[in-house]
Amino acid sequence: MFIDKAKITVSSGKGGDGAVSFRREKYVAAGGPDGGDGGRGGGVYLAVDKNMSTLINFKYRRNYAAPDGSPGMGRRCSGKSGGDLIIGVPRGTLVRDAGSGRLIADMSSQSEPVLIAKGGNGGWGNSHFASPTRQIPRFAKPGNPGEKLELLLELKLLADVGLVGFPNVGKSTLISVVSNAKPEIANYHFTTLSPVLGVVRVSDEFSYVMADIPGLIEGASEGLGLGREFLRHVERCRMILHIVDVSGSEGRDPIEDFEKINFELKKFNPELAGRLQIVVGNKGDLADWRNVEALRDYAENLGYIFFEISAVTQKGVQDLKNEIARILPALPPIAEYEPDAPELPEASAGREFSIEKHGDVYLVDAPWLLRVMNSCNMDDYESLQYFQRVLVNSGIIADLEEKGVQEGDLVSIYDFEFNYVP
Repeated sequence: MFIDKAKITVSSGKGGDGAVSFRREKYVAAGGPDGGDGGRGGGVYLAVDKNMSTLINFKYRRNYAAPDGSPGMGRRCSGKSGGDLIIGVPRGTLVRDAGSGRLIADMSSQSEPVLIAKGGNGGWGNSHFASPTRQIPRFAKPGNPGEKLELLLELKLLADVGLVGFPNVGKSTLISVVSNAKPEIANYHFTTLSPVLGVVRVSDEFSYVMADIPGLIEGASEGLGLGREFLRHVERCRMILHIVDVSGSEGRDPIEDFEKINFELKKFNPELAGRLQIVVGNKGDLADWRNVEALRDYAENLGYIFFEISAVTQKGVQDLKNEIARILPALPPIAEYEPDAPELPEASAGREFSIEKHGDVYLVDAPWLLRVMNSCNMDDYESLQYFQRVLVNSGIIADLEEKGVQEGDLVSIYDFEFNYVP
């Protein structure tokens, strides 16, 4: 089964809590704090799996979670970090945030796993909070929560050449004779129900990938037939091979067929109208020569290259293969998409948080703030101003003042600490 869309939920691990512990030894009368830090939570990564060609694995499993970090221990021993979770996806998968549609990653050429959800850092043990005025801190920092994301995975096949055309014009027959692909072939519409990839070998040194894109009919860009489900796969192709039945075996006009398919491609994505296209008049062994010449003249007058072939008898097929091999090296590489910039979280009120006071230290717990902090550079003045506005608008500063924060007191928000200034 070919599945090219899936929605999954990924959760990175929570960081382990820091430990509250004091040194206890027989000959040490007043041991100091020795609580260790919590371990880092596991991150969630996506990696290209060369053995996968569909997203079917995600049809049966939708939730993925990395392990949490272990809590810290005494004697300044840190907790064990949670192991990272690596999820395999087919090459060519686009990863989007399901809520906003923001493109997070294009898994096309990555050789290394891509971090999708960062694990939470471990909390500090009480040994970090010892000072000349605070010699027995009886508190530690909790571990940072992990991230939880709902992802939309969308597979767009990577192919050099895409075959398009009405059903039953011979696309599957052509790809079966020029490559190692073995699609189902029969004399009825929609025999091919999913895209088929095949490697076309021209010589020992050169080959290219061809894709049979099924389901294109008039109205495909509006959702008729199977077209809209598979039109997205044409977007990656460097070249389009437009297959037309010049024999008119089903009572259709070849030129009208050609115009209708091109209209659907342009309507789906205007950029496809400018993609290099070779017009292939198939079933030439059954065609009236006048129909062949009419289509040839029409296509060449529009600036297209035209080939007459018969995929069944293989007449003209070798010349077509060689022409594709001649043109491809000069074309741009397969399209890749740049990830969208992360959205800046809103500095709005009404967010939940809690504040605990330990001596002159105020620990702020607000999981939603992690996303804000990840988007800010605390060494940049404007970013720092934005972060301050978030603290004011959310009510955190007001609550700190209600709890008695004084100038110079330490405010600790996960990995960020500052001395309060009114």
